[in-house]
Amino acid sequence: MIKRLSDNIVSPLGFSSEACYRRVCLGESGVIPWKDPTGTDIPLSRLDKEKLTQAFTQTCKPKERYTFPEQAMLLSAHLAVEKAGIDASAPGTVFVLSSTKGNIELLSCPDHGFEKDRIHLWYMANLLAAHFKNPNQPIILSNACISGACAQLAALALLRQKGVEHVVVTGVDMASDFIVAGFQSFKSLDQERCRPFDARRKGLNIGEAAATIVYGRGENAGIYLRGGSIRNDANHISGPSRTGEGLFRALTSTLQSITAKDLAFICAHGTATPYNDQMEAVAFARAGLEHVPVFSLKAHFGHTMGAAGLLESIIAIKALEEGVVLPSLGYELPGIEGELCVSTEMTGTDKRFFIKTLSGFGGGNAVLLFEKHV
Repeated sequence: MIKRLSDNIVSPLGFSSEACYRRVCLGESGVIPWKDPTGTDIPLSRLDKEKLTQAFTQTCKPKERYTFPEQAMLLSAHLAVEKAGIDASAPGTVFVLSSTKGNIELLSCPDHGFEKDRIHLWYMANLLAAHFKNPNQPIILSNACISGACAQLAALALLRQKGVEHVVVTGVDMASDFIVAGFQSFKSLDQERCRPFDARRKGLNIGEAAATIVYGRGENAGIYLRGGSIRNDANHISGPSRTGEGLFRALTSTLQSITAKDLAFICAHGTATPYNDQMEAVAFARAGLEHVPVFSLKAHFGHTMGAAGLLESIIAIKALEEGVVLPSLGYELPGIEGELCVSTEMTGTDKRFFIKTLSGFGGGNAVLLFEKHV
């Protein structure tokens, strides 16, 4: 079976999974007031670049210059690998990078001083493998908002192959002006902190983060990635299916041997856009999951894009380990048509399974199934 060996989160709420989880439990948020270049109010969950560089320098001891996304990526991977105690330079270790934008901010700085190829995701992935002197070609997963789930399912497939002992999956993205402008063009950003599934929701907040999970094989106590599915509803380049078709199919494919009564909770994509949240509710109901507790982490971290699938899986894993269901920050007024069991307070659970859902541009939908072994 495929076991989570260690993890790390680098975010505005802290530079470790434990620190971030503790602050989530306290109801804290990294989303703060911000203004875009035109002066429009755009709250963001933004990393303190000075603290990031200081932590990166102390931990990774770099001998060359790195961009901020690279620093966050390497810091998170370094800390997770160190915690796992694996030999990251071994031929049996493979690196997987999840990112939607990488170093795209370099496009706005022609005199950035880096190599011209630094803009490419393949270059960034090579830096990740090179940092650990790993001989294997790293794998890149860039599939909009479901990238982090795709990357973890790639790890699952890799670990079923002979010769692969460990897979290090790292996700990272930053909130450059280019990305903010892109989401603004869809009119999908809230001018206040987002409210997933709430009647007052108006859109999402963008977040910056890096997150890493180290996977390997195991049989003893711990958290295991049992499986997952990816389905595309081919509905619209940016809009989700109104019937939740892609997510519904991913759910039914993933939960073939698991019933709603087996699930502790659903860690939803929950972007707080009107269409996404309603689509998820429809898909959950169609899959018979309307009474399973649901929460979103977007009001804590913002939408961290290529890091979201990893970061949110880690926080949900911590909750399952402690036997708790987290509340969905920002939710107060029911704003979904149909039934949906949105968690409003921290409660206990003795169930062993949870699912993580993600949906993204291009019609992509992904579901991951995790299990706790005691």
